[in-house]
Amino acid sequence: MKVDGACHCGNIKFSADIDPAAIVICHCTDCQALSGSAFRAVVRVPREKVEWSGAKPKTYIKTAESGNKRAQAFCPDCGTSLYAGAGDNTGPLGLRLGTIKQREQLKPSKQIWHRSAVNWLHDLDGLPKTEKQ
Repeated sequence: MKVDGACHCGNIKFSADIDPAAIVICHCTDCQALSGSAFRAVVRVPREKVEWSGAKPKTYIKTAESGNKRAQAFCPDCGTSLYAGAGDNTGPLGLRLGTIKQREQLKPSKQIWHRSAVNWLHDLDGLPKTEKQ
């Protein structure tokens, strides 16, 4: 599936050819901290299937629990998290689902690092809902 997206300010844009079945929700504590949320939704895509335009992302190299180095890429202007990938710039990227325009069509097929999932996630349906604020 062909998708496109951008950071919040639009200074970094991309298009990619993704497999919609490769979308996962990650509950690891690193994703929680780096996203400022309870989890992060990503789609793994081969690096060569993504085309970038505009400004160059800034990267932060974090060390995973495994000891592997992971590059976290984000817009240096608005701070939007764009992707993660191996710290040596090899292997697939984990594109952040929230940056993809077609995200409504992309349903996660798997949850990973579920041992770190916050326990209130399954209770969200019972909360009051407001369409706008």
